[in-house]
Amino acid sequence: MSVELNYRITGDGPPLILLHGLFGSQDNLGGISRRLQDQWQIHALDQRNHGSSPHTDTMDYPSMADDVLAYMDARGLDKAAILGHSMGGKTAMQVALQAPERVERIIVADIAPVTYHPRHDAVLEGLNAVDLGAIRSRQDADKVLADYVEEPGVRQFLLKNLVRVADDERNDYPGPYRWRLNLPVIEQSYSKLAQAPEGDGPFEGPVLFIKGADSAYIQEKHRDEIRRLFPNADLRIISGTGHWLHAEKPDSFAALCRRFLAD
Repeated sequence: MSVELNYRITGDGPPLILLHGLFGSQDNLGGISRRLQDQWQIHALDQRNHGSSPHTDTMDYPSMADDVLAYMDARGLDKAAILGHSMGGKTAMQVALQAPERVERIIVADIAPVTYHPRHDAVLEGLNAVDLGAIRSRQDADKVLADYVEEPGVRQFLLKNLVRVADDERNDYPGPYRWRLNLPVIEQSYSKLAQAPEGDGPFEGPVLFIKGADSAYIQEKHRDEIRRLFPNADLRIISGTGHWLHAEKPDSFAALCRRFLAD
């Protein structure tokens, strides 16, 4: 069953849906949204169990694709282009494979349509190690998380999910902070989130894969599966970037998107 996703609409023009990655929110793609909203109407979504969207016990790509399609129905969007990063890229691919008639084209940022080995064990362990009843500041949480996640930038990204408890929620939480993401369900659904998108046949529309040159998420061995599912796919590589390519070189990333969307 689909859920009603939290969203932000900016700009004017043909619709472009933005989908963030695991542990993220619509804000992660804000820089790209601002660079493209002069020509496209941007629909930035929080995926289920993330950001301000509803929490649900089910989390897999068919369900997440249903959420996007329900959002399109609610907004009167017959067709749209979709841009997704990482987990959002897999959701975009699932929408295209599941309902190709609803998708103009897709941009997939640094993820392939394959099943990956677990990559976030330390992150999940660190998030679970934060005692919400004991911490009194973000700095307290960061100190705990640092034992599991070395990179300060990654910890800062993760801690965006730590929000203050509202006055009317005080009785529901042990301390002044809570996780806005649904950590238990994300953890129990992780194996499903690592899986490949699937459909009855290939998506024949235009697809742009954008890879960070220093990232290992898209590899040469994935080429055949990409071609099988997306025969009209193209690949572009942004040098000097890793998995967070859209944040590391937003101008280069946006320029590739702009050329592809305007083609």
